[in-house]
Amino acid sequence: MGVLLFTKDSDFVVSHLLQGIPPRLLLVSTGNIANDDLTKLFVTNLAALEHAFTQHDFIEFGRSSLIIHQ
Repeated sequence: MGVLLFTKDSDFVVSHLLQGIPPRLLLVSTGNIANDDLTKLFVTNLAALEHAFTQHDFIEFGRSSLIIHQ
């Protein structure tokens, strides 16, 4: 599956889009959120995230949705 970086830092978006670094990116766009709530979101959506990354390299993860960036 390779390297996957997940971050809240938009600088990685620019690097991914312009240079392909990191090769796969999960942008976390939940805003301020407690660690326990963030963990629950990841656990609840893990299967969907895994499936999305089988076909896409850049996904944005919010409180209520996954956004696939082409």
